[in-house]
Amino acid sequence: MHIIGPHTSIAKGVHNAAEEAARLGANGFGMFTKNQRQWHAKPLEQAQIRLFQESLERHGFKADGILVHDSYLINLAHGDEETWQKAVGAFIDEVERVEALSLKLLNFHPGAHLGLLDPPAALKRVASALDRAIEESAWAHLVIENTSGAGTTLGSSFEQLAQIIEYSRYPDRIGCCLDTCHAHAAGYDLSTIEGFETAIARFDALVGLDKLWGMHLNDAKSECGSRLDRHASLGHGTIGWATFDHIASDERFASIPLVLETVDQSLWEAEVARLRWGKDHGRAL
Repeated sequence: MHIIGPHTSIAKGVHNAAEEAARLGANGFGMFTKNQRQWHAKPLEQAQIRLFQESLERHGFKADGILVHDSYLINLAHGDEETWQKAVGAFIDEVERVEALSLKLLNFHPGAHLGLLDPPAALKRVASALDRAIEESAWAHLVIENTSGAGTTLGSSFEQLAQIIEYSRYPDRIGCCLDTCHAHAAGYDLSTIEGFETAIARFDALVGLDKLWGMHLNDAKSECGSRLDRHASLGHGTIGWATFDHIASDERFASIPLVLETVDQSLWEAEVARLRWGKDHGRAL
């Protein structure tokens, strides 16, 4: 059975992410472990951790089905040394929070070179940051998310994802999350099953499907190749339901979290139902 759920809120505590996901009929979910718009947060308290673990157990969630996302402020490709060190420190804190919750997967954006470095040097900078985090942690797996390619952001091509892993000294603990909206906006046409299969074959050839550790299932408001990161609800964008139905029925993706970051939360329950159980369970969409 595929692992499907939305990225849920921790506004009332980290355990709320599991509670909300269960209410929506999910068997996996995405989450932050702190306010994603702030650099610092208090360490997780034992009472918070206990509540979270109890929620996971009560609803049958497994650690492999939860995709944690780091702070949007962190730029591991920054060319300024002081700013980069600050970003690395914040990223290590994110890794420590994942392990404190006994989770496994930390999803992150590779960052932007901002014109301070050329792309190859910036990719090596990202890999160096990941190596630092791995050396200071026990088991967390670091999951690079592909990007739409706006501005100087890295990671819009599968070639760059592969390069980051290749540059690392610890490739066994680094994988990827494929965001469908980002891939489509970056120029991989996912609007048909054939287009999706062409893209996934390219990913397999360059990175390897064994390195696909999660997916973000988002439709796209913008056209293929637009470089615009604009998420849409499933079936309400330029990708369309055929591709998402295909992903949710493909056994190659059955063991990784497929996380919704779609824009209309009132549709999450119906989106989850259709993805988990088929078209007849998503009639409201």
